[in-house]
Amino acid sequence: MPEDRAREIERVAVVGLGGVGELVATLLSRSGFEVTGIDVRAPRHYRGAWVETGVETEAFGAALAAHDAVVSCLPYHLNGQVAEQAHSLGMHYFDLTEDVPTTKRIQELAATGTGVMAPQCGLAPGFIAIAGADLAESFDTVRSIRLRVGALPQHPTGLLGYSFNWSPEGVVNEYLNDCEVIEDGEHKWTSPMEWVETLHVNGVRLEAFTTSGGLGTMCDTYLNRVENLDYKTMRYPGHAELMNFFFHELLMRDDRALAGRILTNAKPPVDEDVVHVHVSAEGHRNGRLGRREFVRSYYPTEIEGRTWRAIAWTTASSVSAVVELVANGDLASSGFLRQETIPLAAFLATTNGARFESLGRGAT
Repeated sequence: MPEDRAREIERVAVVGLGGVGELVATLLSRSGFEVTGIDVRAPRHYRGAWVETGVETEAFGAALAAHDAVVSCLPYHLNGQVAEQAHSLGMHYFDLTEDVPTTKRIQELAATGTGVMAPQCGLAPGFIAIAGADLAESFDTVRSIRLRVGALPQHPTGLLGYSFNWSPEGVVNEYLNDCEVIEDGEHKWTSPMEWVETLHVNGVRLEAFTTSGGLGTMCDTYLNRVENLDYKTMRYPGHAELMNFFFHELLMRDDRALAGRILTNAKPPVDEDVVHVHVSAEGHRNGRLGRREFVRSYYPTEIEGRTWRAIAWTTASSVSAVVELVANGDLASSGFLRQETIPLAAFLATTNGARFESLGRGAT
């Protein structure tokens, strides 16, 4: 960006100062933005400027109005309200949602908005789509795009081999909501926790199975351009069978809130986590069939004197990188932003996106 050109975004409101929200606010402050946090309670660690209010109060709109952009780090069911406020104020909007209906609503708002409306800016959906699109675009014709992400404990215990380092509400929805895919050129919906496969990331044996929301808008983007497209969550072997038993044979699908509480109580968060990313695309180039892969493992890292879990810093870094790109004029300044339209090279060149290159293990 030329030094004499003002940035599209200077002042950012970060709504929801939980673990990821605190880190987003910290990273954006480090990247030169004027940041204000907004939450209903005081943050545990963040020491920057913040406002105590909730999204359903009159004060919320006033708190947003002094900013150029807002990043929502709230549970998915509150994102719609934040997006509507941002739309009415002509602000840029970013969030981390994986919820399909919420994204559809934001897409509708973008049609009449004056700022960028960018949901799904986290890890999956988010970075995973950017990496997948980059691999696919190297082919003349694309046979398949396969996206796989696993946020896991490094040292699993018990038969589930899992810990709830992410929102239990979000995980339960991913396990129970239907999943978009493109299969043999057709846009379809399939059940979650199916199509189980075995794969390896940096020597670790894992299983992968369908879950909801990870593709973001890629089915719309790649319909009639790719034969097969799907997203799966990676877990340690045996996880899918046990979770199907829990949700379906024990009927825990009928009470998602209770299911989340039971699972979180049984498998609380751990500090030593790992995020595995396995992205592949197959297609023809110059008449030859080939396959390209982006496979990395990400571990906790220190930022501002504090060690952050892998799932936290990968998620926060992804949305912060997208804010940087819009602010610097590297992306459109209005309309609906599909993650898969963001160039991977530009993403990795940002201050926050660079972590996906420098901190990934397994790079070739």
